[in-house]
Amino acid sequence: ACTTDDIVLLGYMLDDKDNSVKTQALNTLKAFSGIRKFRLKIQEHSIKVLELISTIWDTELHIAGLRLLNNLPLPDYVHPQLRRVMPALMEILQSDYILAQVQAVRLLSYLAQKNDLLYDILNCQVHSNFLNLFQPTQPGSLLYEVLVFAERLSEGRNAPHYRAVKWHYNEQSLHESLFGEESRLADRLLALVIHPEEDVQIQACKVIVSLQYPQDLRSRPSSCQPSRSYFK
Repeated sequence: ACTTDDIVLLGYMLDDKDNSVKTQALNTLKAFSGIRKFRLKIQEHSIKVLELISTIWDTELHIAGLRLLNNLPLPDYVHPQLRRVMPALMEILQSDYILAQVQAVRLLSYLAQKNDLLYDILNCQVHSNFLNLFQPTQPGSLLYEVLVFAERLSEGRNAPHYRAVKWHYNEQSLHESLFGEESRLADRLLALVIHPEEDVQIQACKVIVSLQYPQDLRSRPSSCQPSRSYFK
């Protein structure tokens, strides 16, 4: 039977010089992470896993590491490291490897729900063509996850406690790409409302609603007024 000693051994394998060995160890840890008694022990390797995916550009390693992280509850003490690796996660999201992109955006969507990380995500620098991720030609699996991410960001930035602070974003930030005055997100969303995959259609509509009506207004339909006219 497997024991915590096996988890410790797999942890040592994460320091192996061979990336394929690291990847194999990550995949095995992912398998073990489904067993409750091992989860806390595996959590101890979270910072190491984040370090690996942010310092080694290897798609298989990224997929394995991100799958593991997405299968674990990430404790608050990992948040400082998460801030440091945010640019790497954003780069993986903007790569051309669908499986890695899907895993990266799932993790980012989870982190976007953490109040102390939301600004770091929104202010993260992205490529000028970031909105290409919302093109109808993207695989449905990626489109859906990117739309979930956009909805969570939209809801997070519209939350009263977030709006209570005057945040400043850099010009190349994710915030400006998605929600800035020059953003073309509205055009992308309208094109996705007629996407052939129903879950993509529905999620695109959810993002549109979250952009038009902040969450606190949606609970009071009679007083709903668009916070800003994205869709004229």
